[in-house]
Amino acid sequence: MNFTTTRRETFGLAAAASLAALLAPRMSFADEAAVTAEIKKLYGDKPLGSGKIKLDVPEIAENGLVVPINVEVESPMTDADYVKAVHVYADGNPLPGIVTYRFTPACGKAAASTRMRLAQTQNIVCVAEMSNGNLHMAKANVKVTIGGCGG
Repeated sequence: MNFTTTRRETFGLAAAASLAALLAPRMSFADEAAVTAEIKKLYGDKPLGSGKIKLDVPEIAENGLVVPINVEVESPMTDADYVKAVHVYADGNPLPGIVTYRFTPACGKAAASTRMRLAQTQNIVCVAEMSNGNLHMAKANVKVTIGGCGG
């Protein structure tokens, strides 16, 4: 077997790979309407209040592969009044849903943090569901200088 390639063969392979990349369909991304549709699937037309959520994300993410996110919801976390769930969405990723956190009064505090991958500059939307059925929303924009999903 001969495993050596000529320069012409190498350039031919590179040209074929470039052509395949150009002809391949572009990855589609979620948008604001997709995030709204996901929220509507869970909660219908319930009103979304503001406040109560502290959403801490960087304004500029130099690398979209590891963007830190911290979420904290103001709540006494008692049996009568607590945060049931927190959903985090991104309107510029292939799928809008990033993470869902579930809480109980035993948690003591409705706070969580993680790192997420962002493909491009986009909005991060956070929805908190309270035990009484009320919903609260917070939104922040993150400018991504190097994409985390192949960009």
